[in-house]
Amino acid sequence: MWSLLKCYAAVAWMCFLMVGTATAADTPNIVIMLADDMGFGELQCLNPDRGKIPTPQLDAIAAAGIVFTDAHSGSSVCTPTRYGLMTGRYAWRTRLQSGVLTGGKSLIAEDRLTLAEMLSAQGYHTAIVGKWHLGMLFDGKHIKGQVDVGARVTHGPLDRGGFDEFHGFHHARQIRTWVDNDRVTADIDAVEMLPRLTAAAVDYVARRAADKQPFFLYVPWSSPHSPVVPSADWQGRSGLNKHADFVMQTDDSFGQVMQALIDGGLAENTIVICSSDNGTSAPTSNLKQLQSMGHYPSGQLRGSKADIWDGGHRVPFLVRWPAVVKPGSRCDSLVCLTDVMRTMAEVLQVDLPVDAAEDSHSFLPALKGSPDHSRQDVIHHSVSGYFAIRRGDWKLNLCPDSGGWTAPKPSAAKWKQYRREGRPLVQLYDMSDDMGEQTNLANQHGDTVASLRALLDDQVNRGRSTPGPERSNDVEVVIDKRPKGKS
Repeated sequence: MWSLLKCYAAVAWMCFLMVGTATAADTPNIVIMLADDMGFGELQCLNPDRGKIPTPQLDAIAAAGIVFTDAHSGSSVCTPTRYGLMTGRYAWRTRLQSGVLTGGKSLIAEDRLTLAEMLSAQGYHTAIVGKWHLGMLFDGKHIKGQVDVGARVTHGPLDRGGFDEFHGFHHARQIRTWVDNDRVTADIDAVEMLPRLTAAAVDYVARRAADKQPFFLYVPWSSPHSPVVPSADWQGRSGLNKHADFVMQTDDSFGQVMQALIDGGLAENTIVICSSDNGTSAPTSNLKQLQSMGHYPSGQLRGSKADIWDGGHRVPFLVRWPAVVKPGSRCDSLVCLTDVMRTMAEVLQVDLPVDAAEDSHSFLPALKGSPDHSRQDVIHHSVSGYFAIRRGDWKLNLCPDSGGWTAPKPSAAKWKQYRREGRPLVQLYDMSDDMGEQTNLANQHGDTVASLRALLDDQVNRGRSTPGPERSNDVEVVIDKRPKGKS
């Protein structure tokens, strides 16, 4: 049950948001499917030369819609990206300055408008089937491991996300704990999770097909994140390794939901968005083995999950919407997962309040085929809390290393060495001819470094990166992070 404060906030938002609601005939269903740890280069349609994993279902969705080639998650790891998708706000504005949550109270504040709440105010039924990973309490407590069946869930998708329905789990360390709405209802084996999520998502679509109410279905898959547990029918299918098998099974799950929409007669009036929360995990995918076999999960990009380089946060981003999007379209403009909220608001002709979606830009013009796009820049964040900012072709990384898990990792000793040798402690790349971030131009273009840094400071300190009144970050944001140790 929502708290009194949440109820008051919900009523206020609904009164505000109901203005400009589209008619039922113009209201599309919305399905967002989010892979877990599936890099830019895992899809054949994005990486035909250096990708060896068949992804026929996602390739078909891409062919039927638009492919964004320069799309980014809000972070190079899980929790902060999901926060950004649900709120339209960068997660580093919250208490989570690095890493991910393992449980505890929700990262979403009680008075924060979410995507599901905004859509509910427009008459949508809303559901999440999958991984939440934004905080969760069981019987009022933070539990790290397995949870008893029957435990009551709070700080989850219903009371903090604003969803009507939830089937899934919290995060990978609790992969066996299955939740229905606000109760733990089963203890399952890890290998059962993806098939169970797929069946639940397909069932939800089938149930909604008989109802005229528009719906929003959010499906954050459990895969191909660890534990890497492809079902028996998928083991060995890729001819590469278990991670590749799991990517193929994940692709099939995307396809099953798409087929359910087709079978239910819903596909023509449904916006389908397919993406990933960050790049592929090097440790759990056995990255070196994959590369030795000719498969590069980041394509031409440098780095992987957790890194500040684009391999950490440039992700697949596909949109299928037959009523608006021309099949086979391509867009090279900057997009961030935080942009989904304002885009859906524009689709429904909703004016968002000034205290919501502070880092969200609409990409609706791109869906309609316009070359114009409202996002000119984007801020990146690594697992360790290092910042980068991209504007146009220039990208500035505020560290001399990966900022994450790939070598060279952040090191106080290394930073000291770089200073002694006169090497820059930042990286500047021209992404137009150096997608792989190999040639650091920081020493040659000091003015560009200074202007990008000033832009980053402004967007951090203003509490928003979109036009509007200044907002406050939840905590003081440390921009100039330094690695631990003597430097």
